[in-house]
Amino acid sequence: MSTMYENAQKEEKIILVAVCLEEGDDTMDSVDELAELIKTAGATVVGRVIQNREQPHPGYYVGTGKIEELRELILKTDASAICCDDELSPAQIKNLENELHVAVLDRTLVILDIFAKHASTGEGKIQVELAQLRYRATRLSGLGRSLSRQGGGIGTKGPGEKKLEVDRRLIKNRISILKNELAEIVKHREITRVQREASHTKVCAIVGYTNAGKSTLLNHLTNANVLSEDMLFATLDPTTRELTLESGQKILLTDTVGFIRKLPHHLIQAFKSTLEEAKYADYIIHVVDASNPQMEKQMQIVYETLNSLGVNDKKVLTLFNKLDLVVNHEILKDIHADKTIAIEAKNNVGLDKVKEALEEFLRDDKVLLEKVFHYEDAGKIQLIRKYGELLIEEYREDGIYVKALVPKEMYNI
Repeated sequence: MSTMYENAQKEEKIILVAVCLEEGDDTMDSVDELAELIKTAGATVVGRVIQNREQPHPGYYVGTGKIEELRELILKTDASAICCDDELSPAQIKNLENELHVAVLDRTLVILDIFAKHASTGEGKIQVELAQLRYRATRLSGLGRSLSRQGGGIGTKGPGEKKLEVDRRLIKNRISILKNELAEIVKHREITRVQREASHTKVCAIVGYTNAGKSTLLNHLTNANVLSEDMLFATLDPTTRELTLESGQKILLTDTVGFIRKLPHHLIQAFKSTLEEAKYADYIIHVVDASNPQMEKQMQIVYETLNSLGVNDKKVLTLFNKLDLVVNHEILKDIHADKTIAIEAKNNVGLDKVKEALEEFLRDDKVLLEKVFHYEDAGKIQLIRKYGELLIEEYREDGIYVKALVPKEMYNI
């Protein structure tokens, strides 16, 4: 594992801490997910402390009684850090560190660390650093000595590794530079988007909870060779690939970053330009892990995130993936979807139906064109073949008679 303690061959042991606000909420599931995040970040969970409270303690996150319990558990397990399941205030971090004498992390910092590990493109790295700096900027007043640590996370990359005594001014300047760099990338993406629109090629954004199988789907449909592993946020940078359907029509598929509970505000801000690929797409493929007991909750989180991005007027194809791992075969339904299909992306099961559904979506967006083209306009028929469905083509004395389904914007070709 690549950790911030490069020289010490010591596995980082972490205790999870959470506050349960009301009976029957999803705290236990959220903590299970946090454990997965910790594992993905390269550390080991050695204990859990969950407290029932009406609200988190303003100074310590948990009550003072639990502080004592944590102190004993740290000694017993030789833990090097605790990780709280919510975003902590600077005061909470400082107070917990003073009491427990170990590193104090929160859910947001762990997610930022994972994103830092998995960012591979220039854009991804800029977005991660921007999110890290925004997170850190709000915590300068309370962090004190912990700023001299190598980042304060698990395997932290990015600005944390620079060992700078950072102050607000430096962070503000760096954020400004990164925002300008990101603006240039966004401008380039907008030009690409305009070119796509001019080519009449439809775009389908693949969305879903992290680890639902989005990258596996993209790989099997288009031979994309995107990293596909059974871990949270295995892929971070968006990938766009062209898929040729049975009719010869082409559609672009764009993979997006996985959604998760309590996705940090800093990340939504930094990754807005990437996530907005879904906003500008023509269709949405929503990949769902049908074997996950929290499937319904995960679907809800995906739709809440899409709504927050203003994505709520698209045709949705929901794919219930990992059918081979489903124990209780209940009726799989999604009230938000225009169509649902059960698949096993890993085993290529049901992917023909996915292609058929995309053909249907494309067909629904087309209009019937009947026209006789002069022979000097024969090149236009090539465009119809490329972007539409040529149903009849007859060579007559007065020209070429065509009956075809074409995109609405090509009707006056």
